[in-house]
Amino acid sequence: MKVWIPHRAGRALLGDLPPGVTVELLEDPARLPSSPAGVRFWVPPFLAGPEAGALLAELPDLAVVQLLSAGADAWVGRVPAGVTLCDARGVHDSATAEWVVAAVLCALRGFAPLARAQARHEWAYAEVAPTDELAGKRVLIVGAGSIGAAVRARLAPFEVTFTLVARTPRPAEGVHGVDELPALLPEADIVVLLVPLTEQTRGLVDEKFLAAMPDGALLVNAARGPVARTSALVAELASGRLRAALDVTDPEPLPADHPLWELPNVLLTPHVAGSVRGLLPRAYRLVGEQLRRFVTGEPLANRVVDGY
Repeated sequence: MKVWIPHRAGRALLGDLPPGVTVELLEDPARLPSSPAGVRFWVPPFLAGPEAGALLAELPDLAVVQLLSAGADAWVGRVPAGVTLCDARGVHDSATAEWVVAAVLCALRGFAPLARAQARHEWAYAEVAPTDELAGKRVLIVGAGSIGAAVRARLAPFEVTFTLVARTPRPAEGVHGVDELPALLPEADIVVLLVPLTEQTRGLVDEKFLAAMPDGALLVNAARGPVARTSALVAELASGRLRAALDVTDPEPLPADHPLWELPNVLLTPHVAGSVRGLLPRAYRLVGEQLRRFVTGEPLANRVVDGY
């Protein structure tokens, strides 16, 4: 059985594999390491674009596509019938949660204007002081999965209160349903987006969503850019009523002349929340576990069904 992986370092990180498994390196989908025949298990590059997905049609024996990303939106509906799609749920929990905490603190404590002042060699105390603070804030986490749990654990020591929202309510766990957002948003100082991109979540953050947030609230998007309607986001942020910390945008990459770049109440990072040095060891640990499950006929983890 052949397995294609995108990182040279990945082979050593997979752990012991069953006999008969041949691992080959496919760094560039345009340069195949061998005949596509016999490839049963494929790991596309992290955050792979449409050009990688085009390879699906050339793999006649493919059985599993194991992603290195937590989101599977670029692959849902493109994987042939009979091929199992799995995401990397759990791999990015700590890294994405760290980004959320850092982004929230940077936005509230004015680090972006202070960094610009440092570049100008200006002691800008009067420009930002007194800053806002995290203590006492009401945090609404939209997406109560494993990353949401990791965000909550890391924000808990900052003396905040939480409300969690998921696709469907889980009353026993204190998790509200998405349909409750209109009533919950006015009570949130910070709204953290962690939902997958599906037909149900595309454009979730629209004019009504943003209008329901209280003055001065902070929107944090660590999900996918299209979860927020960009035109509505730009209009609301340009008014100065809300603030935002965005690791993802729509479009992405964000064009150099896009108005989001110029807004002083926006912190932008280039989709880096999951791109940390510990990514490959965690990701290939999952890939190795999945390979062993596949060869022995055990159920695969993180199967993507109906976009989730």
